[in-house]
Amino acid sequence: MSQAEKTRSLTYDIVIVGVMAAVVFVITSVVKIGPIPTPAGPTQIKLGNAFCLLAGMLFGGIRGGLAAGIGSALFDLTNPAFVSSAPFTLVFFFMMGFVSGVVSHLGGRQGRSVSWNIAGAVLGAASYLVLYLGKSMIVLMMAGSDIRAAAIACSTKFITSGINAVIAIVISVPLALICRKALEKAGLGKKFLA
Repeated sequence: MSQAEKTRSLTYDIVIVGVMAAVVFVITSVVKIGPIPTPAGPTQIKLGNAFCLLAGMLFGGIRGGLAAGIGSALFDLTNPAFVSSAPFTLVFFFMMGFVSGVVSHLGGRQGRSVSWNIAGAVLGAASYLVLYLGKSMIVLMMAGSDIRAAAIACSTKFITSGINAVIAIVISVPLALICRKALEKAGLGKKFLA
């Protein structure tokens, strides 16, 4: 690969991450219910998670993970209720998009297999759920709660996160196939899709 091709490829990667991060940020900002106060801190029901999974399915683990993490962290940085969580959000949503992308692209599938996209979406959403709820419980236990009290305090977050996960999976899988076909039809498949 020539230097010009490497530069062009890097430029495409930056554009993909930037555009998808902006999409995640806007969707998270606009289509949500919350913040919902809980004993473990505020939470919300949002459509942004679907676009974090979608980024991974379309653009692979690294680009999808970066877009998901950056877009979600930017949302947190613009909302006083969530600003202190931004570093964790960056990592947790990166993992969501990364896992979704890696699984849906296994074996050269490139996000074209519905069953592997479902597996990627489920595992990506589950990875986020474990990280998010685990962090919430650890914070409460470090503040003096025992494990049962921390689990009870996190129950609202578990419910809203579970709803977010189901919505994200149901929306992202068909949307990935539609977007992939549209990008390929527009002649952008080889340049942008993983």
